[in-house]
Amino acid sequence: MRLQELYKRNIYGVIGTLVFHILLFSAFLLADVDIKGNVQEESILIEFPELLNEPEEPELPETKEENSQEMQPHTPNDRTNIASNRLATENTTTSNEEFFDKDYMEELEAAKRLVSDVNKNLAKEIIDLSDIKMPVETTEGMDRDSIKNVIYAGESNIVYFLENRYHISLPVPVYLSQGGGTVTVEIVVNRQGRVIEAIPRANTNIRDKQIFAYAKEAASRTLFNADESSPEPQTGTIQYTFVAQ
Repeated sequence: MRLQELYKRNIYGVIGTLVFHILLFSAFLLADVDIKGNVQEESILIEFPELLNEPEEPELPETKEENSQEMQPHTPNDRTNIASNRLATENTTTSNEEFFDKDYMEELEAAKRLVSDVNKNLAKEIIDLSDIKMPVETTEGMDRDSIKNVIYAGESNIVYFLENRYHISLPVPVYLSQGGGTVTVEIVVNRQGRVIEAIPRANTNIRDKQIFAYAKEAASRTLFNADESSPEPQTGTIQYTFVAQ
């Protein structure tokens, strides 16, 4: 009777103890315990199959939408738009031409006239002064005291200043030019009486610039008397008064 009573009283404790020992024994079976009491866990390896290469997507053929759009015939609305665009272009061109007719065309014509004038000037025959013939005033057979440094040729005159020297041959260019005016030429003369340098002075009152060339050429052809006692070189001037023709 006592055993039954003890059994009934401790039945739950006994069952709990048995369950605890069963679980403990199961844990020992699942895990390896070394002598020191350390649990050795086995690593679990999971192998994955090699990834398959993704297949390349084939190139899709060109869509037929673009071709279909190109092959579509123009509708009446498209033709109307094309016609209006052409009309707008023509109107713009016409307005531009009208604008250029007033300003641009005037400048273009002025440029053409300028080019034409330049071409005419370039086409003019360049005068070779060495071929020009000039009247020459000489003192051959004259007494030195009767020789003057002023030579008159009608309404024109030539005046030179060269100390203690007189002219032997003096060209007269005063009727060669169409214009008129007075030109002074600075000269350099050697002891033999030859002019070795001639430089015309500027004169803004003279419009015909060819006068300066004639004066320089005439001064270069002038011959004075030889004088071994004169300065070497000797400087002076010759003044030419041209008469308009």
